[in-house]
Amino acid sequence: MRERMSTIILASVLVILSAVSLFVGVIDVTLAELLGGNVEKLEIFVISRLPRLLAIICTGVGMSTAGLIMQQLCMNKFVSPTTGATISSAQFGILLALLFMPQSTLWGRAIFAFSTAILGTWIFVWFIQRIQFKEAVMVPLVGIMFGNVVSGITNYLAYKYEMTQALSSWLVGHFSMVLKGRYEIVYLVVPLVILAFVFANHFNIVGMGRDFSKNLGVPYNLVLFLGLTIAAMITAAVVVVVGSISYIGLIVPNIVAMFKGDKIRGTLVDTALFGANFVLVCDLIGRVVIAPYELPIELIVGIIGSLLFILLLLYRLKHGRKAIRFAKRRTDQAYRMEGGTSL
Repeated sequence: MRERMSTIILASVLVILSAVSLFVGVIDVTLAELLGGNVEKLEIFVISRLPRLLAIICTGVGMSTAGLIMQQLCMNKFVSPTTGATISSAQFGILLALLFMPQSTLWGRAIFAFSTAILGTWIFVWFIQRIQFKEAVMVPLVGIMFGNVVSGITNYLAYKYEMTQALSSWLVGHFSMVLKGRYEIVYLVVPLVILAFVFANHFNIVGMGRDFSKNLGVPYNLVLFLGLTIAAMITAAVVVVVGSISYIGLIVPNIVAMFKGDKIRGTLVDTALFGANFVLVCDLIGRVVIAPYELPIELIVGIIGSLLFILLLLYRLKHGRKAIRFAKRRTDQAYRMEGGTSL
């Protein structure tokens, strides 16, 4: 019951924040007007407010889940779509769609984004698997550098072919352009998250390493391939509709893991709910801080996420050193009991 309490609280908070989000905006929309049949306000509610809320929830749920999967599969708490070059790879795919298929629909651009996001994530994981010394901070730094290389190529091509303005919508995340008819791609997050829950135990096993997976009869490469593909497709679906939103997949799983542990099946629901709440809060801040104007959610998430990332970095490094010292003391004690000396 105590384990379910956090889920109930997060779900309740999500319901409250969702209700608030529906009635916050430049144009005042009240429940009385909706119930009274005000046609103009009903159109605003159906065309703008409700799609925006659904996109926000799918973004929070999806990016948090993608980060949780990548952290488990890469065995590193600092890996995410942001630090694993997934977001920058999806942006590169959108640029390719604009260059080679300028008349393509949003679904056409999504196909390019899916392909490049999956490929970029695979390349990143393939590369870090060949690094002999995988320190906690080194892996995400490699991902950030790889992502910067991809972003550099994207910006170069955008400037060369005068596509900078066309690409700008996907470089900074915002929900202001989410309207009925041009956001439904983000619904792909729902079946992908369900698929992640189905294979949660397999992801946990693969996160233990290749030999451990082999001993339990779990196909390591296949499950790794599946997990990375799910995370990349979730990220690409969000980037195509909303744009780049950093830190969600990095911050949220780490915060939830502090209270719920590291197993995906035990933390996936809470991670998804916490992610949705986090994005909703950031979006509300962006809408009210300089009302009637609106700040991009990427700016709000970037500020809060940067501060939380620094705190998480210090927390992980501190507790990592404590765990190492504790393990060494236990080893020394066992060695002395056997008649040896300290190592």
